Amino acid sequence: MATQLDYAKQGIVTEEMKQAVAGEPLTAEELRERIALGHAVLPKNVNHSFPILRAIGRGLKTKVNANLGSSGECCLMELEDAKLQAALRGRTDSIMDLSTGGNLGGLRQYFLEKSTVMVGAVPIYALATEMVCSHQPLEKMDGDQLLKSIEKQCMEGLDYITVHCGVTLASVKKLDSFQRIMPCVSRGGSIHMHWMRANRKENPLYENFDDLLEIAHKYDVTLSLGDGFRPGTILDATDGAQLEELMILGELAKRARARGVQTMIEGPGHVPLQQIQANMLLQKRLCDGAPFYILGPLPTDIAAGYDHITSAIGGALAGSAGADFICYVTPAEHLGLPNVDDVYQGVMASRIAAHVADIAKGLPGAMDADRRISEARQKLDWEGVIRESLDPDLVKERLQVTEDREACSMCGKLCAVKISRMQ
Repeated sequence: MATQLDYAKQGIVTEEMKQAVAGEPLTAEELRERIALGHAVLPKNVNHSFPILRAIGRGLKTKVNANLGSSGECCLMELEDAKLQAALRGRTDSIMDLSTGGNLGGLRQYFLEKSTVMVGAVPIYALATEMVCSHQPLEKMDGDQLLKSIEKQCMEGLDYITVHCGVTLASVKKLDSFQRIMPCVSRGGSIHMHWMRANRKENPLYENFDDLLEIAHKYDVTLSLGDGFRPGTILDATDGAQLEELMILGELAKRARARGVQTMIEGPGHVPLQQIQANMLLQKRLCDGAPFYILGPLPTDIAAGYDHITSAIGGALAGSAGADFICYVTPAEHLGLPNVDDVYQGVMASRIAAHVADIAKGLPGAMDADRRISEARQKLDWEGVIRESLDPDLVKERLQVTEDREACSMCGKLCAVKISRMQ
């Protein structure tokens, strides 16, 4: 079985590559070249069919992911369906199933069947949840057991998976030498770290990375190398533990490419504004241009309830500096499981950030919609304003125009556009 990376290296433009460049400023051949270099990925499991294919990486539009899934405190299928529909209505490019409660296999299968975009997951969540529910301590997890769970989930059709291979004995030691306020805020990272400390053994995903590559190659699953030691507060950002893990991930990405496995790198997290650009440049340098998948980042820690706004600020700057894939942050971040409206608000905030980043990157056509909506505003063409807006339904609902439709209720008869056109 050949992967998209295998084909790209052989000079073959696949049907998937042709589909993925729809609406992009690249040709299918240019996408093939970037995939071959490891500078772009096209996540699509050989066992998963879905209509909207997206590629992630250099020269492509900045993409957005929406995290969905249940928890042990709330595991209603109806709620997850409504959240999926909200994410798709917001035009997310991807969803990730982060479920840790209820029928995990059923939820995963539901997302794979109903999503019109790529689906990712964090496989260790499923295994850890099963162990907790059966009252088994996490340190009893077996490396072979983890790989079997990963293969089962990949066989089901996941297009990409987050694996915390960079949480190693070396990076844990580095973490211990730093006085972090919050040593580890990654669920996957904390599970691996706990297991390693309890068993005094190396991370099985790092130790058996070649076995993981065999699984990923078999199903053409893109590996998203997770940042288990991402900073959970701006005060812990860009420290030795974070950079030690990033260097390990860069080495693993090279090994994955050599095996024909598509790979992207996950990044922070909480990062003060003045450090965001440096973080993006470091990742691109240390990971040889691999696509960068970031959570936010959040440039302040005090905006609970508004973290979708905080994330959009950080995401726009990160995207302009080279980040390729933005994982949304919802208003419920740090507070609880997001509801349907939280999901929609998170997707829209990240889409704004992604669009702002694409303009800053100078992508061809990035400002076309901005030009069209500006021309519509100058003409007082309200239908054009609605049509060209990022969220046409919201604009249609909120728009208040005067009876003669010559102005909106903000300025009325003192409309600057109308006055400036008077002879």
